[in-house]
Amino acid sequence: MLRISGVTKKFAQITAVDNVSLEIPTGQMLGIIGRSGAGKSTLLRLINRLGDPTSGAITYEDMDITALKGRPLYRWRAKCAMIFQQFNLVPRLDVITNVLIGRVNYRPTLPMIFKMFTPAERALAILALDRLDITSQALQRADTLSGGQQQRVAIARALTQEPKILLADEPIASLDPRNAALVMDALRSINDEDGITVICNLHTVGTARMYCDRIIGMVMGKIVFDGKPGELSPEKIREIYGGDGEDIDIDIDITSTDLDKVTEAATAG
Repeated sequence: MLRISGVTKKFAQITAVDNVSLEIPTGQMLGIIGRSGAGKSTLLRLINRLGDPTSGAITYEDMDITALKGRPLYRWRAKCAMIFQQFNLVPRLDVITNVLIGRVNYRPTLPMIFKMFTPAERALAILALDRLDITSQALQRADTLSGGQQQRVAIARALTQEPKILLADEPIASLDPRNAALVMDALRSINDEDGITVICNLHTVGTARMYCDRIIGMVMGKIVFDGKPGELSPEKIREIYGGDGEDIDIDIDITSTDLDKVTEAATAG
C-alpha cells in the first residue's frame, strides 16, 4: 500500500500540490487527469522523491519515503520506476545499453561506465525488450527509433529496475494514436501480469477510462474526484477541465453519448 498523507508542495508563492491524501493499493492501475498545471507531474515527482514535499508524508509498506536519504533513497527510486513524456534515453547509445541503465541503482558506477553487465542482466534486458516487442532494435542507436519505439524502450528500462511501482508521467502525450495504444496496452499488461502498481498521468479522459481501475481528478493541486471510471460524470469533467475544455481530447469516451456532448460543447468556439 502506498499512502500519501496531507502532502503539500509549494514553489515560492505557488502551491503545486495542496494537502493531497491518497491510499493506493498494491496492484492498482491509477490514472490521474487534469489540466496542465493541475499538479499531476509534481505529485508523481514527490512519490519518486525527485522533489521533497513542503509538508505531509509519503509511506510505502510502513517505510517513510519522505525521510529517505543516500543509498536507501536510491533503492527506493529503483523500486519506484518512472517513465517520462520525453523518454530520457541516451541518444548515442544502443537500445540494449539504454535498457541496462535501469540497473544503475544496483551496480557500482565504474562497471556501468564501461558497459560491464552480467549475463543475467543482459538476459533481463532482452526479456524486457521482448515483452515490448522491440527486441529486433536492440543494437540500434536510440536516436534512430520512432517516438513510440523510444517510449517502449523507456518502459523496458523501467522493467529492468524490477519495480514495485511504475510511475508514468504523460507517457503518450507526444505519440500518435497507434503508438499511444501500444504504450498503454503495455502498461496495462505489466499491471495485470506482474501485479505492479501503475500510476499514470494522462490528459485524455477516454484513455483513463479505458485503461485504469481508478481515476483521480486534480484541479489547482487539489483532488476533486476519486472514483471508478464509470463514476466520472460529465459535470465532474467540467469541474476538472474548466468551461473551455482546453485539455479534453476528442476521444474522451467511445461509448458514452453524454460525454461526447460534453466534449463537443467544451471545444466549440
